[in-house]
Amino acid sequence: MAPIHNLTILGTGVLGSQIAYQAAFHGFAVTAYDVDDDALGTARGRFDRLAAIYRSQVPGAADGKAEEALTRLRLTSDLGEAAADADLVIEAVPEVLDLKREVYRSLAALAPERTIFATNSSTLLPSDLKESTGRPDRFLALHYANNIWAQNIAEVMGTAETSPESFDAVVAFARESGLEPVEIRKEKAGYVLNSLLVPLLNAAAGLLLQGVADPQTIDKTWRIATGAPSGPFQIFDVVGLATAYNISSHAPDAGSQAFARYLKENYIDHGKLGVATGEGFYRY
Repeated sequence: MAPIHNLTILGTGVLGSQIAYQAAFHGFAVTAYDVDDDALGTARGRFDRLAAIYRSQVPGAADGKAEEALTRLRLTSDLGEAAADADLVIEAVPEVLDLKREVYRSLAALAPERTIFATNSSTLLPSDLKESTGRPDRFLALHYANNIWAQNIAEVMGTAETSPESFDAVVAFARESGLEPVEIRKEKAGYVLNSLLVPLLNAAAGLLLQGVADPQTIDKTWRIATGAPSGPFQIFDVVGLATAYNISSHAPDAGSQAFARYLKENYIDHGKLGVATGEGFYRY
């Protein structure tokens, strides 16, 4: 299978923009797709902020490399244009199964036959989506952590139908884009990272909703007792409260539904979405 040179990202939210910029920083030609000009305008602002972060935090970025990465980023709201020359398409649209399936059905008719598709879904298995792609042998999951310039892992997880060539090509891409590939050989909801992280976040949400402690106390307890740099509600702010809401609102259990309502009424309806908007559980 040919090496990956041209990358397309579907969705320029908090993590989608990070994935796009990280790849451009490491020399890939990147096309970032979103649904309309307003979303793309927001994406441009995110890319400029990421360039500033890389200049201050990433070795070698202050010598012009951060700005150079911006020249390798192209934005479009035309899905056909976005997919036309892609070697790899990474989907980072909201965590809604029917929406993702619809996106893949549209994409399958537009992308070249050689193109590998990858989902960055945090909660859905690639098997949930593979039939919508029209190319299950060239489809798998590629899951990133937030703040990928620092928490630079990429979890690679295929299905029983993913070809070894596609899997290896995506592992190589991850490594060449400055990430540490985590090769997962069996489908597992939550991969490795979220299998460890989600129970922590759910436990924190439960403590809050039960009135046991406030977010600051829960976070302080976790940081002091474990030595972790961030508590669960700080992590929620980094992930984005809209993402947390989408996941919770589509979960069937009563606790998740209650947390979704809490997020909507106290934060989302007031434009407080976490780090991306300057305020969530904390102010930034």
